[in-house]
Amino acid sequence: MDNEIQLISDGDGLTVLGSAKDVEDFLASEGLPSKSLGPRWSKSVFAMGAAVAEAGSEVAANSAHWVKLTPKSALLLKKYGLRESAKTGLSTGVLKGPKGQIKGFLEFAHAPRSLLSNPVALANAGKFMAQVAMQQTMDEITDYLAVIDRKVDDVLRAQKDAVLARMIGVGFVIEEAMIIREKRGRVDEVTWSKVHAAPATIAETQAYALRQLDALAENMERQTKIGDLATMVKEAEVLVREWLAVLARCFQLQDAIAVLELDRVLEVSPDELNGHRLGLKAAREGRLEQISRSTENLLVRINAAAAVANAKVLLHPTTSPAVVQSSNHVATGVHDFYLRLGIESGGDSSEARRWTEAAVEVRDKAVEKGAKGVLAALSLGNETLDRANSVKNVLSSGIAERARRLRGTDEQGEKESE
Repeated sequence: MDNEIQLISDGDGLTVLGSAKDVEDFLASEGLPSKSLGPRWSKSVFAMGAAVAEAGSEVAANSAHWVKLTPKSALLLKKYGLRESAKTGLSTGVLKGPKGQIKGFLEFAHAPRSLLSNPVALANAGKFMAQVAMQQTMDEITDYLAVIDRKVDDVLRAQKDAVLARMIGVGFVIEEAMIIREKRGRVDEVTWSKVHAAPATIAETQAYALRQLDALAENMERQTKIGDLATMVKEAEVLVREWLAVLARCFQLQDAIAVLELDRVLEVSPDELNGHRLGLKAAREGRLEQISRSTENLLVRINAAAAVANAKVLLHPTTSPAVVQSSNHVATGVHDFYLRLGIESGGDSSEARRWTEAAVEVRDKAVEKGAKGVLAALSLGNETLDRANSVKNVLSSGIAERARRLRGTDEQGEKESE
C-alpha cells in the first residue's frame, strides 16, 4: 500500500506529517533541518470534539515535523506543487510513493481520515504552526539579547523613562501567563485577564524606541564637522545597540501575546480562529515594516556619515577611519538584529558595494597625491575589507594591478631617460 506525506505551509513554516520513517526519509532527502512537534501537535489539532478526534486519529498517530521556511525550503512549495487556499491562507498537498519512497505531488487529500480535508483540524493546524513560528522567533531574540552581552532588563533599568519601566512589569506578567499556558495547555479567562491590556503598553514602548532612533538619525544628519560627527557616530554604537534591544524585547513580548491570544480565541470563538490568525500575521508584518523603515533610515544616515569621512580622509587621517569603523559596527548590529527578527535585507551586498566604491575612490585620489595618502586610504578600508573577503580580493587585485601599471610607467620612463 502506498504511504503518504501531508504538507502544510503558512508562509512562515512547513509542517511535514506522516509516518515517522517516511517523514524522516523525506526530510533527509531534501536536507532540511526540522523540529519535531511532539504530542502537543495532535492534542492541539484534534482536540475539538469526538467526531474530529475520531476522524483524525490515524493522522494524529503519525509524526509531525516543522521546518522554518528559508529560501531553500520555500522552493519545496513550488517543487511539489502545493496549492494555496484563499480562505485559509495555507498551502497544502499530499505526496505518495511505494514503500515510503516519495515521488512527487499527486493530489489533494479527500479521504475522511486526512487532516487536509477537515476544516476544523486544518484551522487548528494553522494556529499551531503560527505559534511554533512565533516561539522560534522568541527563542532567537533571547539568544540575540544574550549575544549583545547585555540583558534587556539592564538596558531598561538604566532608563528613567516611565514608559520603559511599565514594559518591564508587563514582561513579568506575560512570562507568568506563558508558564501557566505551558502547564495547563490552554489560556482560560483568568490567565487572559492578566495580559489582555499589555499590547497597548508594548506598542507605546516600541513607538518610543523608534522615535529615539529617528531622532538619532536626524541629529547625525545635522553634523558638518568631522570631529563632531566622529563623536556622535561613536556614541551611536552604544545607543543603537540599546534601542535595538528594547525593540527586540517589544517584538518578543508581542509574539508571546499573540501565542496566548490564539489559544484564547480557540477557547471562546473557534469559528473565528483562522481569520484571527491571518489578522495577527498581517499586524506582525506591519510591525516589522515599521521597524524596518526606522532602522533603514538610520543606516542611510550612518552610510552618509561614512561617505563624509571618506571624502575627508586626507585632511583627517585619524578621525575619518574612526567614523568608518563606528559606522561598520552600527551597520553590523542592525544586520544581526534583522536576522533575529526575520527582516529580509539586501544590505550586505549593497553595503559592500558602497564601501568598495568609496574606498576605491579615496584610494585613487590618494595615489595621485602621494604615498602617505595611499597608506591612509588603505587603512580606512581595512575594517570593511576584513568583513568581506570577496570585496577584499577585488580591492587587492585592483591595488596589485595599479602597482603593476605604476611600475610599468616608471620603467618606461627610465628607458626613455636613458
